[in-house]
Amino acid sequence: MEDSLASRQGRRPRPPRRPERQQILLRRGLALGAGLLILILIVLGVRGCLDARKDRALKDYAGEVTQIVDETDQTSQSFFAKLSDPGSLSVTEFIAEVSADRSALDNYAARIDDLDAPGDMSEAQTALELTYDLRAGAMAEIAEKMRTALGEVGSEKATAAISRQMLKLTASDVLYSSVVRPEIDAVLADNGIEGEDVPESAFVPDGTKWLDEEEISSALGSVSGAAAEATSGIHGLELIGASISGTELVPESTTPVSVEETPEVEVQVQNQGESTENGVTVSVTVGGNTLQEEISTVASLETATAVIALTPAPEGEATLEVEAEPVPGEKVPDNNVETYTVVFE
Repeated sequence: MEDSLASRQGRRPRPPRRPERQQILLRRGLALGAGLLILILIVLGVRGCLDARKDRALKDYAGEVTQIVDETDQTSQSFFAKLSDPGSLSVTEFIAEVSADRSALDNYAARIDDLDAPGDMSEAQTALELTYDLRAGAMAEIAEKMRTALGEVGSEKATAAISRQMLKLTASDVLYSSVVRPEIDAVLADNGIEGEDVPESAFVPDGTKWLDEEEISSALGSVSGAAAEATSGIHGLELIGASISGTELVPESTTPVSVEETPEVEVQVQNQGESTENGVTVSVTVGGNTLQEEISTVASLETATAVIALTPAPEGEATLEVEAEPVPGEKVPDNNVETYTVVFE
């Protein structure tokens, strides 16, 4: 009995056991802390990847814009260099090179439309697309008017049209310099990206020089053999007839026409010359508003049709003046114009 008591007294007392509930809560706390730490690391990692991806997308976008702008400036330099000094280029060669510049601008505009703009660049992208729409559209008009401008008949009017397109090109330069470039560079700066700023771009050089019709006319006059080559042979058009919604219009008579939607005038033009004519402009003037459409090409002795929508649609009785503009070398344009009286019902 005494031995047993002594034995018990010599043992160390056992530490009290933690309640089982406390152990469970401790384990859960440790697990939750570890899970939270892992989650934070994952979030930081994902955010880092997203930031890196965003930076890469912004840099790629700026790089693609820079490449297209650089190529555009090269086309501009080529175009205005030959306009300033065509050298020995013949009319045919000069027109071919201007057409090549037009194709280049169409290509640039298509590439701009296809750009994958990051979200932050959406406003810049919209303005950039408008910039290149203006440039491509202006060069298309310049190319189409160039042959006439290099000829005799209609050259003054064609030169004036080219001057208006120069103004449109200048507007595209203002839009790029005042909206596109500052917006792109600001987005890059806001995201801490340096050294990727897009370059300046002015398609029309020398200030307002190329907005002057006389300056353009003088430059085109130095193209080798301009008037002679553009007008050689017999050239001439004839306005064959016009119709609206299948109803033939009769000169010096009033023609009632029933239309439900926007009326369209179909104008038939015949090439009575010896060679193919390109870029034949057909116009309809009604109520002081002149609407135009172009026949891209019409072969010798062939007939082609231009369809011109009348917008806004006339109401009641209206007078339509329909004209196929004279082509270079055309000597007798009297049969190119006709006037019709139409009652829209």
